[in-house]
Amino acid sequence: MANIQCAEEFFMANEALRHFRPTQASIPPREVNYRLRLPSGVPVHIHALNPLAFLLRAAQVYPSKLALVHPDVPHPVIYSYGVWAQRVQNFAYALIQAGVKPTDRIAIIAPNTPAVAEAYHGVLGARAVICAINTRLTHGEVAYILEHSESKLVFVDHEYTHLVKGAKVPVVVINDNGREDDPYEQFLTSGRKFSGERGWPGLEWERNEDAPCALNYTSGTTGRSRCVSGYEALSAFFRELRMGLQIGLINAPQARRLERPVRAIIAGSAPTAHLIGELEKINIVPIHVYGLTCTYGPSTKCYYQPHWMSLSLEERAKLLARQGHSFATAEDARVVFQLKEGEIPDAPLVDVPKDGKTMGEIVFRGNIVMKEYFKDPEATCKAFRGGYFNTGDLAVWHPDGYIAVQDRSKDIIISGGENASSLAIEQELATHPDVLEVSVVARPHPKWGERPMAFVILHPQKAAKWKGRHAEFEQDLKKHVRGRLPGFACPEWVSVVDELPKTSTGKIQKVELRKLVAKL
Repeated sequence: MANIQCAEEFFMANEALRHFRPTQASIPPREVNYRLRLPSGVPVHIHALNPLAFLLRAAQVYPSKLALVHPDVPHPVIYSYGVWAQRVQNFAYALIQAGVKPTDRIAIIAPNTPAVAEAYHGVLGARAVICAINTRLTHGEVAYILEHSESKLVFVDHEYTHLVKGAKVPVVVINDNGREDDPYEQFLTSGRKFSGERGWPGLEWERNEDAPCALNYTSGTTGRSRCVSGYEALSAFFRELRMGLQIGLINAPQARRLERPVRAIIAGSAPTAHLIGELEKINIVPIHVYGLTCTYGPSTKCYYQPHWMSLSLEERAKLLARQGHSFATAEDARVVFQLKEGEIPDAPLVDVPKDGKTMGEIVFRGNIVMKEYFKDPEATCKAFRGGYFNTGDLAVWHPDGYIAVQDRSKDIIISGGENASSLAIEQELATHPDVLEVSVVARPHPKWGERPMAFVILHPQKAAKWKGRHAEFEQDLKKHVRGRLPGFACPEWVSVVDELPKTSTGKIQKVELRKLVAKL
């Protein structure tokens, strides 16, 4: 039992907090039993991981400690751990009252608000599956996800109701004001009434760590969004990453150098020499990680070696751009030869030599890898060939054991029988001082089969320099990389553009660039 007599006093005793007092249904009773009901037959020595357990423990130990603060709205709210847990319990019971069964999918479309934190835990309390949908998607994309996921209910922030117009599933609007007239608050209040005196013991603990708990749809760089299914134990690890603060860097030339080195994670793409140099000026050491899309947390990390500091910036950048060794949360990461045509799918995986030259595919396994592609057994089987997750990323394995991504298998350019890495080409083009962004794709060539074509965005401060002189810039860019790349990898064509097609999450859509190339 946890005595939380001060839950209401948390708000009422402090004059400054009275305005933020939550709805009456959000105030927990004075005595709370935070133990979920254990299903029969669970051995005493087994404690299945459940991300909901972390919140319940926090509410039990620190019921009056500040948990959620949401100030940037007309009606700001502040929740203690005790209040947050009570709202999660209300959420779970409201779902059950609405007929939601274990493994049913519940969708939510909302920005960074308390409702998202409540939904993630509340859905687990009902043993259902959360499906968070990107607010930047189109109406058609949202409709597809709702249909594909077979969501039973969708919660939507009032700013995004246009995305669910005509939806075939029940919709609960979140006005995000914490007031009793908010449809979302009314939903939670109904759950509190439905729960009666049952409380947390009325909700069953999910004993199966492999039970699905979250569906996450990719940004669909090559077509329709693909759904990645996560499971209970994996999500529990994710909860411990403590993603509570929003931290950002801005372009501030007057920023002072930090007194002590600060390590900063870089993900999504390899850091350029320019970026590394700028970070080092303010005493920030970049740590390159890889594998965030298909796992919870990085699968590999470029472990920094002290002797690298004696190298030149360009040499150091090449080492830091590598994906490195398997991370502590990943069981194993390898680079293996790809399956050849005619080879049986169950053929054993064979490692490429650690020579830094032979190209293969990155594979890894561990308890942070997704469980499956939802409703796509063929893609799941292909992805898990050989008992590892096959990433589709081509890489080399260096003698020091560091893995270095060369390209996506579908993005490799075969020119005159040679494999040219579009990623390597992009990295070299990006070293030109006048280039802001660049993307490279293959373009058919009558003699060489394919040749690289680069799409480049000029740096805003340099655009005037090349206005009306794009042909000269093309020659200057080619000259810049001629000694850095082999002849077959040097771009044959360069197109200066104002913008590059991107997904809602900021990934460049090379499929759209290929469509442009096809029209040339």
